[in-house]
Amino acid sequence: MAWSDQHQFIQALERAGELVRIKTFVDPKWEIAEITDRVSKSGGGGKALLFENTGTDFPVLMNAYGSERRMCMALGVEHLDDVAREIEGLFKLLSAPKESMLDKLKLIPKLGTFASWIPKVRSGKGICQEVIQLDPDLSKIPVITCWPKDGGPFVTLPVIHTKDPITQSRNVGMYRMQVIGPQLTGMHWHKHKVSAKHFSEYKKLNQRMPVAVALGGDPVYAYSATAPLPENVDEYMLAGFLRKKKVELVRCITQPEIEVPADADFIIEGYVDPHEELIWEGPFGDHTGYYSLPDWYPRFHVTAITHRKNAVYPATIVGIPPQEDAWLGKATERIFLAPIKMTMVPEILDMDMPVEGVFHNLVITQIQKDYAGQAQKVMNAMWGAGQMMFNKILVLADQNTRIQDYRTLAQTVFQHLNPATDVAFASGPMDVLDHSCSKLGFGGKMSIDGTAKHPEEQADEYRPRPLMNWNQAKQNLKSDFPEIAAINDQLISENIPVLLVAIKKDRPGHFRSLHKKMAQRNELGGIKMVLYVEHTVDPLDLSTALWRFCNNMDPKRDSELVRVESEDGFHYDACLGLDGTRKTKEFDGFHRDWPNIIVANEETIRSVDAKWDSLGIGPFLPSPSLKFKGQIYGEEAVVS
Repeated sequence: MAWSDQHQFIQALERAGELVRIKTFVDPKWEIAEITDRVSKSGGGGKALLFENTGTDFPVLMNAYGSERRMCMALGVEHLDDVAREIEGLFKLLSAPKESMLDKLKLIPKLGTFASWIPKVRSGKGICQEVIQLDPDLSKIPVITCWPKDGGPFVTLPVIHTKDPITQSRNVGMYRMQVIGPQLTGMHWHKHKVSAKHFSEYKKLNQRMPVAVALGGDPVYAYSATAPLPENVDEYMLAGFLRKKKVELVRCITQPEIEVPADADFIIEGYVDPHEELIWEGPFGDHTGYYSLPDWYPRFHVTAITHRKNAVYPATIVGIPPQEDAWLGKATERIFLAPIKMTMVPEILDMDMPVEGVFHNLVITQIQKDYAGQAQKVMNAMWGAGQMMFNKILVLADQNTRIQDYRTLAQTVFQHLNPATDVAFASGPMDVLDHSCSKLGFGGKMSIDGTAKHPEEQADEYRPRPLMNWNQAKQNLKSDFPEIAAINDQLISENIPVLLVAIKKDRPGHFRSLHKKMAQRNELGGIKMVLYVEHTVDPLDLSTALWRFCNNMDPKRDSELVRVESEDGFHYDACLGLDGTRKTKEFDGFHRDWPNIIVANEETIRSVDAKWDSLGIGPFLPSPSLKFKGQIYGEEAVVS
């Protein structure tokens, strides 16, 4: 269904018991983010929050997409898989043989449906232009500051419109915008993004680049802006398909080359001059749970702000998972499963992106396996498929494994796994937010083939040693290796031969030398993998440990495989160590700045604690940041 605007969506959320109105004054600087962080981590995503007293003329809507139910409401479906099934049906209809005139006639109604999704530019002004400010001032909008070391306030749900100057094809994307002055922001588009390519084309032409930013309107716009569409597909076609109604656009007032949704709450119009000096932008507490560090980005000059009379400013926060963005990612996982299956990798049956992997870092894929080497074929196809090129860890399971049952998945994967032959490494493009890469945007990847093996894939000489009594084994290791702060051996009792070990590194090559010594010992007989995390991390907190591990590891660089030869000389056991600790110049030869994890400051925590009872949210929720205070290094965004 199509929402007529953001207000209709807010009313529906309220009727469904999915929204809380907060009438107490809450400061857009840090406090809104802290309250939202508590609610979004309270279980099931909490409620959407409408902050009605922000010190400006406009309320702020937060956490609107922050649960499965609200994500489904935003997209107008009962279940996220409904969209995938519809897309799959369309692919099958279009690709089926058309042998008779009747077969071809069946397509005619669908062609009409396709036409109804194409965005329409209408004449005149839209609701988004009821109020026009030609002397714009961003400080009058309640742009939130999320975290204490952020470079300033950031627009966090901007739907950014650009056009290719040659083809005039539209791109709609979402890139954060740091507010630097009343009429100036940074424009944080990465080199892989389509808007950055448009920017490059304008630079060649020596022309200013018109840009417009929409906020609010039908919630499907913000989702479509985040969707990993092919470069030549208009995001408003996807929006039209999802809402079953074409998007109506109007021309901007000061940048008439750009069209924007007529029903948006705010439009920020302006331009980027490709020949102007770049501006220092950041830090920003990002979706990885770490600060993305400052860098040089284009300047966006605001020429006008228009808005509807009763506008609501939509925003989001990102940080240590889970957050609202996890549900935007889950929608993409489900919706884009069908196109990947139908056009690139037909053996894929299902896909899952655990929240600990913050989207790209960890992807689990279930395949229909029919021949030897098929998992490797899928691996290569996926790493070449759109934004899946940023994937760091790919786990492959076969048709007999339910991948959403993580315990059973791990048991099956490690039952099938030979660490010496079934783990593959590669190098390639990575998300520029991945701080573990030795070079910006380029690093290592790892594929774990957890499928049942055909005879051709089996190594007959592989013979794992028997597992020991782990009560005594753990004590032996902690006694002999004082750098070990803690060991999580609970997975072994669940028939998952994996250890999580927290270590404090104190010398160059420490991880490799430690793993080589440990893997040779009888205590590690039958252990197929050891995941090493920072000594500040509790390895018994599995979710947190996996989140830190996935963020801090470049698999190709940070792996150490140890083969333990048997006494008969014909067989071997193997144990793979993976270093998910912080990397430093001193101990690891790592020469990039390392970011801190994101936590709220004490001042904000105390302030929100004091006003909690007046918010009307429900029982007191402590700050999630308290759990992570002991894991940060100093107070700055960069670890010293």
